[in-house]
Amino acid sequence: MSASLPRRCAWVGNSALLAAYHDEEWGRPVHDGRALWEGLMLEGFQAGLSWVTVLKRREGFRRAFAGFDPARVARFGEGDIARLMADPGIIRCRRKIMSTIGNARAYLDMQARGEDFATFAWSMMPDGPVRNESGAVQAQSPLSQAMSRALRARGFRFVGPVIVYAWMQAMGMIIDHDPGCAHHSENLPSG
Repeated sequence: MSASLPRRCAWVGNSALLAAYHDEEWGRPVHDGRALWEGLMLEGFQAGLSWVTVLKRREGFRRAFAGFDPARVARFGEGDIARLMADPGIIRCRRKIMSTIGNARAYLDMQARGEDFATFAWSMMPDGPVRNESGAVQAQSPLSQAMSRALRARGFRFVGPVIVYAWMQAMGMIIDHDPGCAHHSENLPSG
């Protein structure tokens, strides 16, 4: 007798990679500032592409972007940009690469002003994660629009409300599992 497959969000489809990501990471609250920043940068690279494309290259991104260490990425110069543009292990879009470097600098500017990235991000949800109970698929929300504006005010780029909404879902700020998903009603642990 075979075990039945768990019910998952429709976007997982038949992909084993997406299934593992969904079950182990997506929608689980993340409170580490560096991990939140990495997630936001990867969502920016995903824009216009499928998430599985980014997941397949995630280790390549981590290698190419110094483990997503903002202090190291902020020091990237023209030689690094040329190296990244030639790296087949990542998505080679100059605008996205440049925004990641600039966003590392914005992240460090926040730190220099005494503003922790995780504290900032979660301050937009003072009562904890927002649970989408409607079952409606959204590309953005008033909350992601506000977060996008707040990020841009701090110098971040490539952080429009659609990218930010996907990031907030992935990082567990918005709990957005399909109503039929096995994870829809569970209380997800922090990561």
